[in-house]
Amino acid sequence: MLQITHSPHSLNALRKIGRRLLAATLIWIPTLGFSAEESLRPFNAMDVFDLEWVSDPQVSPDGNRVVYVRRSNDIMSDRTRSHLWRIDTDGNNHRPLLSNNDNAYSPRWSPDGNRLAFISSSTGSSQIHVRWMDNGDVAVVTHLQSSPLNLSWSPDGRWLAFTLSVKAPTEPMVKPRSKPKGATWADKPITVSTTRYQYDGRGIVAPSYRHVFVVPAEGGSARQLTTGNFNHSGALSWSSDSQQIFFSAYRQDDWELVSGEADIYAVDIASKTLTQITREPGAERNPQVSPNGRMLTFTHQVRRPLAFTPDKIAVSKLDGSDLQIISGDLDGDASGLIWSKDSQSIFYLYDERGERKIGKASLKGELRKVVSGLGGTTIGRPYLSGGFHVASNTIAFTRGRSDRPADLAIMKKGKTRVITSLNEDVLPFRQLGKVQELVYTSSHDAQEIQGWYITPPNFDPNKKYPLILEIHGGPHLAYGPNFSAELQMMAAQGYVVFYDNHRGSLSYGEDFALLLQYKYSSKEDFADHMSGIDALIKKGFIDDRNLFIAGGSAGGIAAAYAIGLTDRFNAAVAAKPVINWVSKTLTADSMVGQIYHQFPGPPWEHLDHYWKRSPLSLIGNVTTPTMLLTGENDRRTPMSETEQFYQALRLKGVDSVMIRMPGASHGIASRPSRLVSKVDHILAWFERYKKADDAAEKGAKDD
Repeated sequence: MLQITHSPHSLNALRKIGRRLLAATLIWIPTLGFSAEESLRPFNAMDVFDLEWVSDPQVSPDGNRVVYVRRSNDIMSDRTRSHLWRIDTDGNNHRPLLSNNDNAYSPRWSPDGNRLAFISSSTGSSQIHVRWMDNGDVAVVTHLQSSPLNLSWSPDGRWLAFTLSVKAPTEPMVKPRSKPKGATWADKPITVSTTRYQYDGRGIVAPSYRHVFVVPAEGGSARQLTTGNFNHSGALSWSSDSQQIFFSAYRQDDWELVSGEADIYAVDIASKTLTQITREPGAERNPQVSPNGRMLTFTHQVRRPLAFTPDKIAVSKLDGSDLQIISGDLDGDASGLIWSKDSQSIFYLYDERGERKIGKASLKGELRKVVSGLGGTTIGRPYLSGGFHVASNTIAFTRGRSDRPADLAIMKKGKTRVITSLNEDVLPFRQLGKVQELVYTSSHDAQEIQGWYITPPNFDPNKKYPLILEIHGGPHLAYGPNFSAELQMMAAQGYVVFYDNHRGSLSYGEDFALLLQYKYSSKEDFADHMSGIDALIKKGFIDDRNLFIAGGSAGGIAAAYAIGLTDRFNAAVAAKPVINWVSKTLTADSMVGQIYHQFPGPPWEHLDHYWKRSPLSLIGNVTTPTMLLTGENDRRTPMSETEQFYQALRLKGVDSVMIRMPGASHGIASRPSRLVSKVDHILAWFERYKKADDAAEKGAKDD
């Protein structure tokens, strides 16, 4: 079809087909004496540019079609691309929705299913578009100065609501001096007078606030409904009569200094009258009006100075009265709330033992699992991820596997079917490392810890392999048995790669998550990691002379802390770490929330506590060769943290190197080439300090 030849994936597809034919030829030749698996080459760095994955599936109102965001890495622009594809729920009619090469995302069906709203950069900036599904006509309905978020159709199909960042007016402190004609002066000073003045990925920003807007679905002028120096964000939901929009905000003067507070509000689209719906202590977010128009559901989080507090499912009347928590039996977070068609239950996401699942809660608080196996939307490292959508008793979700990024799966009438196969032109022709579970007890207190290890291609359990411990970030996040391009690249170089969900990780309940309260990093999570390594060594295939450690963000902190407690590792890589908690909390963009939730008070009141948690406090013990790897524009764990540790290591005479990633913020792997470069540097560092096999070394000397 002519339309498909215009697809942004056509050039990649041709390249993939060629590689597939070559790989198939190698497999077919019987005289080589190899098994089919042995003839496949391992996954390598450049394969990252051939990966594709599903995100943000949206089911049509009749339950018969799905539009989803198809993501891929463009090797020429070094960007992750997003395009819209459609498919029938029986797996037929799978094709691109648009024929251009522009990024498109956030697809949202109109209530009657005849139109689809989405955001695209086809006009040069991010604007809201509407496509008529019967003939493919597309209209650009906005001309906005910044990127819209949180698209939502009114039930009558006449309006689209969204949120938009609006710059606040500012007055200069001094009147600028006039300069002579033709003179070249320095740039004007930047005046900062707000508490929240920086954001990772954006840098220092001028004051701006996110507000709720509406625009006619057929195009016209966007109208701002909310005002004030407050942020109005998250999901937007309409009343059944299309007259009000519900949203979440914290509209108090102290909002910049408060973490964990938000209320549900409603705004009248005609009069702009604002009504506060909830007044509970804590945060109520992401409201959803029931299909019968009588109730609200939203997440509720109690405000408390702890590093983890679960989001619960709340239900109330439309005016906020009769509020009830219906997920009290769920030991963890609930998110992604969607009402059932009959308004009698609510679908939600939850994580359990390293796996993302969809649950269903009745209004009486009865909880049951609907489907498991979501994942595959973070292809770098194996974090829990994935999303879903429900309409007319059809559930579409991102299905992840240990050997594949996310595909699209459908559950209908209790039966699940995966209906896309986005990577079958590449990954069947690569030999991937095998992911296996490891459950063990920590030497600290016999706490059960779940982990996984990846064995290299052509793994032989009778041989000895070097081991990489790779630690997840957060620390209140979690890994799972999901596809990971980064860890597969490590395994392909002959390493066993081990990762665990140490104490503090999510998906094991609130008590487990809070085992690290006021003590991250510590000897306790360190014991969890080392106990896993020892459990693997007992299996007989780990070369205990070749142990390596790496991690990013909170994992980078853990790696830096660990080498202050042990010299068992040949080399370490601490990516984007925190080294000194005193300087970090007072320079990073996460200052307000981090001090409130993770510390007993500000650093000037608890200096000893901050210092004890800092890897820098253990620098006197460090002898392990260490690489530090951080984005130069990182404002979550600023470059100054990396520089402190690097300079301390150099002063001590420890082999060390600092890798600075130009233009990168905290999400180093946001560009595919950086993901590749990150792993290339880690492996090069580890290879430098890997001890040769005794037998091979002896043979070399004899020669």
